[in-house]
Amino acid sequence: MAAASLSGSSLCNYNYRFSRSIPRRRYFASESRFFSEGLNDVDKPSPKPLIVSSSESNTQNHSILKGSNLSNGPTWKRNLNLQTNCAVGVCISPENVAESHYSHAAEEKLGVLLLNLGGPETLNDVQPFLYNLFADPDIIRLPRLLRFLQQPLAKLISVLRAPKSKEGYASIGGGSPLRKITDEQADALRMALEAKNVHANVYVGMRYWFPFTEEAIEQIKRDRITKLVVLPLYPQFSISTTGSSIRVLQRIFKEDAYLSRLPVSVILSWYQRQGYIQSMADLIEKELGKFAKPEEVMIFFSAHGVPVSYVEDAGDPYKDQMEDCIYLIMQELKARGIGNDHTLAYQSRVGPVQWLKPYTDEVLVEIGQKGVKSLLAVPISFVSEHIETLEEIDMEYKHLALESGIENWGRVPALGCNSLFITDLADAVVEALPSAKAMSTSTEDAEETEYDPLSYVIKLFFGSILAFILLLTPRVVLAFRNGLF
Repeated sequence: MAAASLSGSSLCNYNYRFSRSIPRRRYFASESRFFSEGLNDVDKPSPKPLIVSSSESNTQNHSILKGSNLSNGPTWKRNLNLQTNCAVGVCISPENVAESHYSHAAEEKLGVLLLNLGGPETLNDVQPFLYNLFADPDIIRLPRLLRFLQQPLAKLISVLRAPKSKEGYASIGGGSPLRKITDEQADALRMALEAKNVHANVYVGMRYWFPFTEEAIEQIKRDRITKLVVLPLYPQFSISTTGSSIRVLQRIFKEDAYLSRLPVSVILSWYQRQGYIQSMADLIEKELGKFAKPEEVMIFFSAHGVPVSYVEDAGDPYKDQMEDCIYLIMQELKARGIGNDHTLAYQSRVGPVQWLKPYTDEVLVEIGQKGVKSLLAVPISFVSEHIETLEEIDMEYKHLALESGIENWGRVPALGCNSLFITDLADAVVEALPSAKAMSTSTEDAEETEYDPLSYVIKLFFGSILAFILLLTPRVVLAFRNGLF
């Protein structure tokens, strides 16, 4: 479990380089980042370390994780020096945490904010939803000189993609079930916390559709919450998911006097938690049992992709975390006597840029040609059913697999409200509460205050010329013609 205090300029400036010296076995992580110095010293490294505590406390492996500038926005400038230190890290059992920290729970008003992507609930919502998605600078990362094109480009892409996206949503009932499922997960989490004698209000904030994160934060203010845990429903961290959501929170909290004093703990990733790993292994084991010859089934992990530049240039830890996650799940299955072959591929790529490989559609064809007859698809980066599972995997990829020679197809459902999974999330929340710290009250980043109108006009002029040239390049024209956007 990775938890961090929320600070005005720090959490979206990761550029992580995850060291492979962390032992490849099941471990729990506890991150503590207390950025009390605010935004005035944004170029200084954080004085507090990220602490990773292995479940095997006698390990001597250490690694230094360093980072700088993940987000396009000028606010995220801090360089984080993050050190794993197994000798210092502490893994506390949920029961002990509850006893030691919450005997005074009646005096506090605890809140848990679940963050998710969101999705269009009707076909009329599809185009504005896509606009919100592509207007996010963490989704389309434009050079600083071209940032003024973010919204016009988002408008163009959303209009071009809307017809095809509407077809997809129409095929799964006319809208995304993500909000309904996330609401159910919120209710289940609240009840799981109640069972641990932790009384908390659980809120849902979506990044690109209703209820937006801003709406959830307003309700948190109205309820006068005194301590908040932020739990993104993405097991693995990525710039484009957790990073983008946290960036929004930082902006909102920085500008509000009440929120800037609110103790907050952020769980940045939780793919390595034992409850999550066991829940995924349970689902896989159950689905394997439905095949006539379970031992011959290939386990096919399909994760949502990200552009390669996020990993290679911005240091997004998503690829490393995904590979570690697969390793931990397969180790759990092996402990149960399940030694099936497995592979990992990435789906849902868009645009003309290179995304993480191998691609799901290409791998399906290859393994079919190699004679694999039975395949179990596992949507590894999703905890709720939505368009990527219900339409892309269940329809497009299943059809492609059967065409490629695979005869027996199965698919592991998303975790949803799986009881072990929800209980583990409740444990993560309880463990994160003690690290909650108030964020800085600083209001402006130094770079943002040094605004030069003449420089802005010059950048706008030359940026417009460059954008015009880029839009006329054959590669971009071909991309639009082929509907890649």
